[in-house]
Amino acid sequence: MTTNAPSTHGTGSLRVADALRAEILSGHLPPGARIRQEEIAAQLGASRVPVREALRILEADGLVTLVANTGAWVARLSLSECEEIYQIRERVEPLLLRYSAPDLGAPALDRLEDLARRMEQGNDLEEFLRLDREFHLLCYSAAQTTTLSDLVNRLWNTTQHYRRAFTTGLDPESRRVVHDEHHMLVTALREGDTVGAERVLEGHIRRTRRGLARHPELFKSAE
Repeated sequence: MTTNAPSTHGTGSLRVADALRAEILSGHLPPGARIRQEEIAAQLGASRVPVREALRILEADGLVTLVANTGAWVARLSLSECEEIYQIRERVEPLLLRYSAPDLGAPALDRLEDLARRMEQGNDLEEFLRLDREFHLLCYSAAQTTTLSDLVNRLWNTTQHYRRAFTTGLDPESRRVVHDEHHMLVTALREGDTVGAERVLEGHIRRTRRGLARHPELFKSAE
């Protein structure tokens, strides 16, 4: 008799992967941090096998670097790598938005407007990053693609720490521009102006890339 229930290791590896993913995306495990399998197993009450499987999942997500016979580290970027990834994002995220925009219904658009408002009114950095991530990924949520959505999610994971650093250093005027762009994006989507929405998004991503390029000290440990 066959069963569709996940294996014990499969369930355990997903639980470990979820826990580690949260630690990495929240910044509690920063880029370059060593991940020791035995410590993770002890902390989460898991055996070594699901921990190894979880690390492979996170490597595929772009969050972990595995070195054969050496160990695992939280993935980190050099300035040149970050620049390249942001240039990729400038090109592929507007394309993903183009696929998604026609099928974003009123509930999604209302949610986007609410997220933009909450980001503008809030003061907590981690809350902003959480809402910002939800906002942008919701913009893409109606797209029917085979590879593009997975690629964008991976690029978002890989650059999470650097978005945090960029946002931390924003002055009040720059913060205002970020919020205005969120509102402009929602307006364009509501009006069915997909080309306009793509242009807003492209500029939004480019501004972050240029801002990060002015702070090479953020990448010194990765060079």
